[in-house]
Amino acid sequence: MQVVITGASQGIGYSIAEAFAHAGYTLIICSKTEQRLQAATVQLQTKYPNATIHSKAADLSSLEECQAFGHWCLGFGTPSILINNAGFFLPGNIMDEEEGQLATQIAANLYSAYHTTRVLLPAMIQEGAGHIFNICSIASLQAYPHGGSYSISKFALDGFSKNLRLELKDKGIKVTGVYPGATYTNSWAGSGVSTSRIMEAEDIAKMIYAAAHLSPQAVVEDIVMRPQLGDL
Repeated sequence: MQVVITGASQGIGYSIAEAFAHAGYTLIICSKTEQRLQAATVQLQTKYPNATIHSKAADLSSLEECQAFGHWCLGFGTPSILINNAGFFLPGNIMDEEEGQLATQIAANLYSAYHTTRVLLPAMIQEGAGHIFNICSIASLQAYPHGGSYSISKFALDGFSKNLRLELKDKGIKVTGVYPGATYTNSWAGSGVSTSRIMEAEDIAKMIYAAAHLSPQAVVEDIVMRPQLGDL
């Protein structure tokens, strides 16, 4: 079985890749930064020799690179699982964030999933099976200070997930929205927040892996996860 994971070189994306590599899946992964992606590929292949890892650097905020990456993926066959994880966070308030910030966040956090999915969908529909995970955020469900355009883009990704699920439910393809709260990644390094206060990236990966292995007639529509002590 083949698993496509975007934004897989670090953080939650890398942990998801590790969970599937451990089980011996064929992984098709991408990241915007080629050097970081190559390091992740070597690390995964060395640690999990039974897995097959294909990697390609791509900036999925670009329509052209989304389409090129999607068609490259199809060269290895029809994916069984697509995990749309690419994206990043820019803090700000709507009233005073930099001009163009909304467009930047929408491109990275919404269009990356939208365009990549559209390239892969015809083959998945023809196969009559598959599972798409969209890594949304608690910011998709609840506005918070300094969320600004990031939160808007994640609300949109939630809407994309819900509409996609409706369209695909009778075609054998599952769609799951994933809504993590504070999760320890490199962006938290140096923040002063204790690692015991927030979730581990592996926590998210374990839930996705479990949701991907249910019977064909069952789907986990939403995975909402928060630190035990609540949001920061």
